[in-house]
Amino acid sequence: MFDLPLFYQLPIIVIALLIAIIGHEIMHGLVAYKYGDSSAKDLGRLRLNPLVHIDLIGSILVPVILFLLNAPFLFGWAKPVPVRMDRVISNGGYLGAFGVSIAGVAYNFTLALFCSFCIYAFNGGIFSGFLDYFDNPKFILELILFFFLQLLIYNVILGVFNLLPFPPLDGSQVLAYLGLMFKNDFFAKLFNKIHPMLGMICLMVILSTPLSIILSKPMNWIIHWLL
Repeated sequence: MFDLPLFYQLPIIVIALLIAIIGHEIMHGLVAYKYGDSSAKDLGRLRLNPLVHIDLIGSILVPVILFLLNAPFLFGWAKPVPVRMDRVISNGGYLGAFGVSIAGVAYNFTLALFCSFCIYAFNGGIFSGFLDYFDNPKFILELILFFFLQLLIYNVILGVFNLLPFPPLDGSQVLAYLGLMFKNDFFAKLFNKIHPMLGMICLMVILSTPLSIILSKPMNWIIHWLL
């Protein structure tokens, strides 16, 4: 579909991945700040500067290894923003805590939807005439479509991945605070007993076995639907 040299593809892929993972974390901090927790803001973690969000392993090492292994897509994460849930709950109750928990995923899916619109708008849609101002409109179109496609894919992957109900992923907190909103503490107690490391081990088992269909099926369905 795309005939872009690797020289162009690689920086676009990296930028798309960083936009997805950094924006995800910033949204957690922004919603927490709305409910009176300034922890992320005090540490400068609400800024768009990627340097304050990059995690050596998740933002650099893991994507590089996946790239060298010729993986079908890159994956990674940014430094989690600090959130004081006690402050959030004090000001916004469990609804506020639920909002903070789901903010990153909501960002990812909203951005994926926006990318879907942009792909349509540039590829024969309302913005296609904009390309006529360039000397090589076909090449510029390929760059634009490749960028928005990568951004769409990474946001869908992160959105679905983070909804899995395994600590420390967002899905566990979303379920816990959703239950507490309805005066049911089953999930809150359950996830409190599961150490994040155990949750990650369970996640690795899923990703490395045929159970990975739990992730791949919804990811593929959402991507195809958006396109």
